[in-house]
Amino acid sequence: MPRSITRRHVLATLAPVAATALLTACGGSSSGGSDDTVRFGYIGDFNGASLIAVADAKGLWKKHGLKAESKVFTNGPLQIQALGTDNLDFGYIGPGAMWLPASGQAKVVAINTLGNSDRVIAQPGITSMRQLKGKTVAVPEGTSGDMILTLALEKAGMTKSDLKIVPMDPSTIVSAVSSRKVDGAGFWYPATATIKKQIPDLQELAKNTDFEDEISFPTAFVAGNKLVADNPEKVKKVLAVLREAMEFRAAHTDEAIALTADKLRIPVEQVEADAANNKVLDVGELDRLTEDGTIGTWLKGMNDYFVEAGKLEQPVDPEKYYTGDLFIGAGK
Repeated sequence: MPRSITRRHVLATLAPVAATALLTACGGSSSGGSDDTVRFGYIGDFNGASLIAVADAKGLWKKHGLKAESKVFTNGPLQIQALGTDNLDFGYIGPGAMWLPASGQAKVVAINTLGNSDRVIAQPGITSMRQLKGKTVAVPEGTSGDMILTLALEKAGMTKSDLKIVPMDPSTIVSAVSSRKVDGAGFWYPATATIKKQIPDLQELAKNTDFEDEISFPTAFVAGNKLVADNPEKVKKVLAVLREAMEFRAAHTDEAIALTADKLRIPVEQVEADAANNKVLDVGELDRLTEDGTIGTWLKGMNDYFVEAGKLEQPVDPEKYYTGDLFIGAGK
């Protein structure tokens, strides 16, 4: 994978989240949960929820001797924090949060999809990144929305200092853009589709595929470091569930979309549109891409970006945080 990303600028520091808020969101600590209970975090979109929806509907947790307690989060960094405080066992992250496991805060136990949901959006009349100069732009810090904005600014020869950056959580961004209180945002689908209902002529200034020759955008499932070290058998069972769900999703995508819509209690058409923005990978592809080093190359490319963005001090060998051997082993 060629890489030509240069002149990266430091991203804003991820805003701290109070431990008490995490405990409220996650129901408190239970020292990793019982051996058969899995506390699994997800984001309420196709990438984050589809495998859990399939596993729930098809009885895959029970098949592998597990019980699942799934909890919805607004972004990946919150789930990484919950893993670190032992309020969660597994979670889902988008590409923008991949620097967190690379920095040693979690393990990537499975690659999920290749994402193309991220966008830089702007109010009608703003048709280029240059026209955002001096304007107010919202961003959920430390996420893929942050990442796509940084990449787009770089491509336009700009930095965040050219904008008036306002850190916001995702739900607030939907409200702020829809009510025209901000000029733009680094954001993602399906939330962007919600904004478009209010602003049909919303502008999209950048998307993941604009940078596909430079960097890939894998989404992933993560687990707590302690859980992976102390209870590899439980991790193997969960990975077996995810693998079966991946096989089903790839072979029966329409049904997987319907199951996801049912779990999220949103229209099927909304999930279908969301799914169309991402590339689903089946287990055969993921095994091959792990064994031939492709996934390692994806992660190395992201690490180089995160170093230049100020998130990592130096590149990290993906083998230190991507447990590809466990993922492949769960299928044997």
